[in-house]
Amino acid sequence: MLHTKIIDIKKEKIKISKAEAFITSSKFGASIFFTGTVRNINDDKKVTGMTYDSHDELVIKSFEEIYKETDKKLKIEDKAVFIEHVKGYVGLAEISIIIAVACKHRDQAYFLSRYIIEEIKKRSPIWKKEHYENNESKWLKGNPIQTN
Repeated sequence: MLHTKIIDIKKEKIKISKAEAFITSSKFGASIFFTGTVRNINDDKKVTGMTYDSHDELVIKSFEEIYKETDKKLKIEDKAVFIEHVKGYVGLAEISIIIAVACKHRDQAYFLSRYIIEEIKKRSPIWKKEHYENNESKWLKGNPIQTN
């Protein structure tokens, strides 16, 4: 069971309640909610916000591929996964990504959640532009898109 979406921050926000509703089931004994938020300091610079941009179609494709490969790589077939990432400007302490997972056992849920966020960071075409106190901004260095 998988839900993926790119959220246009001008139209809506990420809601933990949506993630919870999607993954809740009596067949799962463990749920993990991971949220990534904008922090106020990076590389000793005071950050005021972050703009995210993405290649939406490829991002969704990468989310789906990561989900599918967890059956074989992690041996976790029975699971629920909810992934949403924002596109647009996000202020301090606001959520930029949510990953909610549910599995039969807690060790599976922890491992699955960590695997998904690490793979997204490596493989998904999502770019970040930091905004600073002095009205400057810069695009952060990312990882090149991996091709198989």
